[in-house]
Amino acid sequence: MFAYAGPNLPHDLLEATGRNAGPLTWNVDRAMPAADRWLESKFAPWTRSVLQDWADGALDHVEAVVFSRADDSAQRLYYYLCELRRSGAIKGPEPLVLDIAKSQRPSSIARDEVALRKLAERLGVGEAALSAAIVAGNAARAKPGIPSAEGKVCLIAGSPLPDERMHRMIEREGWTATGRTLADEWQDAGLLVEEIGNPFAAVARQLHALRLDTRGFFDRSGALTERALAVGAKAAVLWLIEEDDTTVWHLPAMRAALAAQGLPVMVATRRDWSCRDGIDAEITAFLAGVAA
Repeated sequence: MFAYAGPNLPHDLLEATGRNAGPLTWNVDRAMPAADRWLESKFAPWTRSVLQDWADGALDHVEAVVFSRADDSAQRLYYYLCELRRSGAIKGPEPLVLDIAKSQRPSSIARDEVALRKLAERLGVGEAALSAAIVAGNAARAKPGIPSAEGKVCLIAGSPLPDERMHRMIEREGWTATGRTLADEWQDAGLLVEEIGNPFAAVARQLHALRLDTRGFFDRSGALTERALAVGAKAAVLWLIEEDDTTVWHLPAMRAALAAQGLPVMVATRRDWSCRDGIDAEITAFLAGVAA
């Protein structure tokens, strides 16, 4: 079985193996002595949980884990795990990485195809199996999505959430919450794959077009505006965790874009990923002010 960690991954290729165990999970509400020993504080919190599971043997049933280079923390954890396994400090599954490029050049797409073929060779996936998985994946992607939110909608944006705990905080105030969790980001299979002859090139084009990563070149404030309009947001929380050192650079433009729509915006930076820092009281006060 193979598992994966990170966004912007080729889900059709992973499904084509017939051995996709799905994304790694995390639990940051516990002691993590191995992570404390080996990881610096600026690693994303989920990486600490994954490394602890690796050290504890909780992932020994998995043959390999595919990491995404589209996420800085996933890429860094991959290199740490490789070194820890090489030194004999830990055992567990083989770390693999999909080393795709995201610059807006045709050469990047060609490079992505090479990376996909390399990963497919390791996972034992040929063109016929990938083509069949693309057909199945496109059928799933063509199904209707989640219906539009109803009532007063508060959009949560910024760092991906650990789960729906912040949604519940907002819903207790009589609002409807919408915002993507980290699991949502990782399991996003993207848009339809347009296959014309070469399935690897088709998946390379799809991955290159995805806007799920911290390394891509796209208008993040414009994408946020589109999301706010799509869900009919009446307020927004821009929430960034302490360890997020990429999204924060786009914060002023994101805030301005939401304000230009007339949305009240609560900005919360350098926050605790587990939401144990009083964010619930701040959300209560913010939404009460919006409703006043």
